Amino acid sequence: MVASELRMDEVNPGHDAAPAAPARAGDVLRTAREAQGLSLGDIGARTRIPSRHLAAIEASDYQSLPSATYAVGFAKAYARAVGADEVAIAQAVRADVDRLGRRVTEYVPQDIADPARVPSRGLAIVGVGLALALLVIAGLWYGTDLFRRDRTAQEVPAATPLTNASVPAPTPAPSPTPVTTGKVVLTANGEVWLRVYDADNVTLKIGTLKPGESYEVPATAKGPLLNVGRPDKLSVTLDGKPIPPLGDGSRAIKDVRLDPEAIGARLSGAPAAAAAPTPTVRTPLRERTERRSTRAASGETGGNALTAPAPSPSPATTAPADL
Repeated sequence: MVASELRMDEVNPGHDAAPAAPARAGDVLRTAREAQGLSLGDIGARTRIPSRHLAAIEASDYQSLPSATYAVGFAKAYARAVGADEVAIAQAVRADVDRLGRRVTEYVPQDIADPARVPSRGLAIVGVGLALALLVIAGLWYGTDLFRRDRTAQEVPAATPLTNASVPAPTPAPSPTPVTTGKVVLTANGEVWLRVYDADNVTLKIGTLKPGESYEVPATAKGPLLNVGRPDKLSVTLDGKPIPPLGDGSRAIKDVRLDPEAIGARLSGAPAAAAAPTPTVRTPLRERTERRSTRAASGETGGNALTAPAPSPSPATTAPADL
């Protein structure tokens, strides 16, 4: 259809000619569609426009469309699908919309607002669904990887803490069994700064404790460690039992193990820090000898002085006479 066909010029012969009424854009589009034997569904498949919107255009029911701009865009796409003049159709739609009181923006012969090229609602929903699926898959993979690393770290046996060399005792006492469970609590004796973190360097506690404040190390923490500026102002207990001080406060310490096993080792090793002196055993014979030596050195004599008895002479051995 051309623009000139948008007017109905035919009149019945023998009658007075009436003024030609302008054909509506919807009528022109419907006539072109029916002439090609197409249905609204066929036009919808070509233009990706819902059939209800195409029917509204044919009926010039622009009020039911989302906006005047959509009305012009849908009509242009419809015109291209049936081979009609889309410029003339767009101008006719604008005129119809103006008569209905709905203003449209100035028509520009470009496909800026062509709804046929706007992604449909179904495609948008599919895109959002795919994005959510990717997020779920990434979350599952990340969580599984963290679980594997945590399980591997738990299966690796803890390293045996190094102990200072000591003088071997004649009969060493058996080593106590390390404590593997228990509640570790840090209590401030004065204002002290500290940081508690796990084996992955994730901070569990950081800041300054006021005097009397306490912090309980989480039982689920993996390899908890401690940095503290004044170790002399911090008390550590295991199930309420205090352990020896971590330091004298002359310098800050770091990477101190706070797991129950390490704290239990410190607690078990506290009584054995200083070895008791070995007593000297004195026998009665040794006491008499020492007293006798003391008196002889001082010149004492008398009946009370103890003297060693003279040794008995050995009997002479007589050779047998010759027979």
